[in-house]
Amino acid sequence: MRILLTNDDGINAPGLIALHKAIAEIDPLGEVFTVAPKTVQSATSHGVTFHTPLMVEPAAHLDGFAVDGRPADCVKVALSALWRERFGEDSRPDLVISGMNAGANCGVNVIYSGTVAAAIEAAFLGPPSIAVSMHLGRGKPLFAAGAMHARRALDKILAAGPLDPHECLSINIPRCEEMLPDTPEGREQMRMARAGTGSPGQPVSVQAYEHGPDVNDEHDPLAEMPISVCPMNTHGLIDRFEKRQSPSGQSYYWSAAGGLDFHDTEPGTDVDLLFKRHITVTPLSFDLTERNSMRGWQQRLR
Repeated sequence: MRILLTNDDGINAPGLIALHKAIAEIDPLGEVFTVAPKTVQSATSHGVTFHTPLMVEPAAHLDGFAVDGRPADCVKVALSALWRERFGEDSRPDLVISGMNAGANCGVNVIYSGTVAAAIEAAFLGPPSIAVSMHLGRGKPLFAAGAMHARRALDKILAAGPLDPHECLSINIPRCEEMLPDTPEGREQMRMARAGTGSPGQPVSVQAYEHGPDVNDEHDPLAEMPISVCPMNTHGLIDRFEKRQSPSGQSYYWSAAGGLDFHDTEPGTDVDLLFKRHITVTPLSFDLTERNSMRGWQQRLR
């Protein structure tokens, strides 16, 4: 199997490096070719680049390339150029994996996520794809442990048979972390641990953590977790903004919302099960047509 690996946290992100090791170095799942953003591109959704060149350079630590663009750009240039240059004009990946993202991409976050956008772009263009994300709480992220759980989920998915062309799945891994004390020293360790992951690196406050009923719970990051297929939670995020003033006197607003602070959470959805320490698997589609409304609109616009 040949796999294209990408992400939105950047080519040097610890989540990508941990996932690469889990699928390419420890009992290899296949041949892995990496094409990922040069810099952090979190929450860039499905943006693409048209009016500036996409600069590409070989990755120093992985077999692949860093692209000075967004996640969807990486998949586009990989499938149309870089992959063909490496493996042949008529070659395509057997599977595209995007991740492992530093932070859960569940609920409506799939709309904002660059990690999910890369997977959706791949599926739209043909190859099946899987997005992999890990929930972050108040502790030091243990990406190697998260990647171990991701590999087990990937093995189970692929053991059921190859994915179909254009198929896309989103996997979310519950928190795998070392709990740190809520002290100035612990908060500084937290800030340093998050630096470079694509998650907030600013001095840690409650707003910097992803919300959820489990964020303070002790857990064994290596303990096996159930794998559950479930729908996404469709309730919106609770937005919060702090009003501040620049030195020149101009007002501006700084987001103070939590990444997983929703207006509500439906039982059995990805958000609900992720907080209950299930590995969630959600099938996604790039077809946004609301088919239940088609007949009504056809009648109204005769």
